[in-house]
Amino acid sequence: MKLTVNRVAAALVASLLAPTLAAAADAAPRAARVTQEPLVMRLSKDEFRIAFGIEAPRCALRGCSGQIHYRIAWRTEDGTQVAETRRVSYSVPAHYGRTMIVDRQYLDTAEGAHTTEVVGVTVKRITCEDGAGTRL
Repeated sequence: MKLTVNRVAAALVASLLAPTLAAAADAAPRAARVTQEPLVMRLSKDEFRIAFGIEAPRCALRGCSGQIHYRIAWRTEDGTQVAETRRVSYSVPAHYGRTMIVDRQYLDTAEGAHTTEVVGVTVKRITCEDGAGTRL
């Protein structure tokens, strides 16, 4: 008899907590992450594209959008080294949990006078707001 009373009590507690837990899960912050190291593609001596793969499984229901804040370090052929913080916006449509965004960069100190080399790209932060197409 005691085992049955415990089961009934557990079922009652679970039924009372279920709406609260569901609301808490729905209110959880939208988490997005970069799926791998950014891919750097050279287009010319100082023009690059930087591709980011984004996974946001919690955005699948309504979609989401945000920004990737990243640091890019580069060097010109004369040895000048520069590191800058940049950002690029992304959007994950509803019913999808992944997307890809490509940022376009011109990296030079003298308007195309040098061949530049990207030394590294590091993702510093990624934001995520509910709803695809949210203005940033």
